[in-house]
Amino acid sequence: MYPPEVVAPFREDLTSKGFKELTSPEEVDNHLNSSEGTKLVVINSVCGCAARNARPAAKMAVESKVKPDEILTVFAGFHNEATNQVRKYCLPYPPSSPSMALFKDGKLVHFIERHHIEGRPAEMIADNLKEAFKEHC
Repeated sequence: MYPPEVVAPFREDLTSKGFKELTSPEEVDNHLNSSEGTKLVVINSVCGCAARNARPAAKMAVESKVKPDEILTVFAGFHNEATNQVRKYCLPYPPSSPSMALFKDGKLVHFIERHHIEGRPAEMIADNLKEAFKEHC
């Protein structure tokens, strides 16, 4: 598990833009068991592709006119139980950090895995999310 002082700025990068951080399995269940609305969950991490690609993309995407009802985040390697709980909702996709999951009415409808984030510009990832928002939100 990463020390709090190490992950604080990476967590704040999303929470300062309105992402609600889920820190326990119960919080995850409370938000994702709901059968109404749309929710984006960013599985955040300390890696370079999270900093360079995933977090900027997520922040760009939620600035669009069409966006999910809720924007949420968990932090892999810090809130492990919450992260593992989100990953259960993301099956059959394997664990991946960073990653992004869009849920509609309690069902996973779009998922961006780490290998779709690495080496791709944040703008491209944001455009992918915006298209998913247009389709599902």
